[in-house]
Amino acid sequence: MKHQLSPLSCVYSPNLPELLNYIGCTLIISTYQAGKIIFISAIDTHNLIQLSFGFHRPMGVAATGDLLAVATRDTVEVLADSPELSSADFKRFGMHDRLYVPQKTYFSGEVNMHDIAWGDDGLWGVNTLFSCLVLANETLSFEPKWFPSFITESVSEDRCHINGLALEAGRPRYVTALGESNVEKGWRSYKVSGGILIDVESDEIVLRNLPMPHSPRIYDDALYFLLSSTGELARTTLDTGSFEVIAQLPGFARGMARYQNYLFVGLSRLRKSSPTFADLPIAQRSLFSGFVVLDLQSERVVATFKYEHGCEEIYDIQIIPAVYRPGILEKEKEMEHPNRLEACQEYPFLNA
Repeated sequence: MKHQLSPLSCVYSPNLPELLNYIGCTLIISTYQAGKIIFISAIDTHNLIQLSFGFHRPMGVAATGDLLAVATRDTVEVLADSPELSSADFKRFGMHDRLYVPQKTYFSGEVNMHDIAWGDDGLWGVNTLFSCLVLANETLSFEPKWFPSFITESVSEDRCHINGLALEAGRPRYVTALGESNVEKGWRSYKVSGGILIDVESDEIVLRNLPMPHSPRIYDDALYFLLSSTGELARTTLDTGSFEVIAQLPGFARGMARYQNYLFVGLSRLRKSSPTFADLPIAQRSLFSGFVVLDLQSERVVATFKYEHGCEEIYDIQIIPAVYRPGILEKEKEMEHPNRLEACQEYPFLNA
C-alpha cells in the first residue's frame, strides 16, 4: 500500500532539532503557494514540530518584539502577543509560550506586497505593483515614500519588480529589483540577469546584472543577498562595486534571516511549466523546497529541512528569538506531530 503523505510532510537533517534547541528560536516561513504561515521549532534535541496557519497568499513577514506582520494578497495583517492568553494557554494545555492575536489590518489592495520590515517610522513595505517603498498608513491604502530614480510615475504596472528591502538603523537602505525598467513589466525582458541593487539614500544603482536578486540583509557591516535564478548566496561590502558568491544552493533561493551565527535561507522547487521560471539557470537543479542553515564562520551548509509534499515555494523566513511554541489565535491550525517530521540521513548537497 502506498504511504499517504501528510499535507506538509517533510524530512530534515538529524542535527537540526539539536541546533534549534541550542540557539533557542522559532522559524517563521511564508509560502504563498500553499497559503500558509508556518512556525518550526524544536521539541527537544531529536524532534521538531511545525504549526501552520492559513493566510491568503502570504509573502513578506516582519517580526519584532511582540509584534508580527504578514503581507497577504490585499492586506497587511498585524498581530500582537497576548501574554495573558499565552500564559493561560500554556498552563492549561502546555502548548503556546507566545500567542499572537489580531491587532489591526491595513487594506492595501492587490499591490503584490513583497518584503515588509519594522522601522523607526513604522511598518515599511515593498509595493511591487507600484514600484515603490511604502509606509503602513491608518487612512490610505498605502503611503508611497520612495521610488527608484528611473521610475517616472506612480502607476500599477510592476515596471521593475522591486522586491527586497534591507533596513539600516531603522531606515530603508537597500532594495533589490529585477530590472531597471520604466515601462510596464519591462523587467521580464531581462529577468535572468538584469537585476539591480539600489542604495535608497543616494538613489544610486550600486550593483547591476544580477540574476534575480532577492532578500537583501545587512549583517556585521556587510550586505548579504540571494541570487535566486542561479541559487546563490552573495555578499558585498559595497566599497568595491562587486560581490562574492559564498554558497551554491540546491534551489531557487528566496527568504533569509540570521540568528546568532547561523543564516537560514529559503529554497523553492521551481515549476518547470511556469513561463517565468522555466528558462532560469536554476530550473534544472532546483532540488527541493524548504531551507538550509549556514554557519557564517565556515560559510558551509550545516543543516537542511526539505518538504516532500504540500509546499513547493517559500517566500520569506524570519526568526522569533527565545520562543519555542508560538501560535496564532483565530486561525485554522494544522499541527504536524513529531513522528511526522522524520530525520533523513542522506543529504548529498551538504558541504563535506
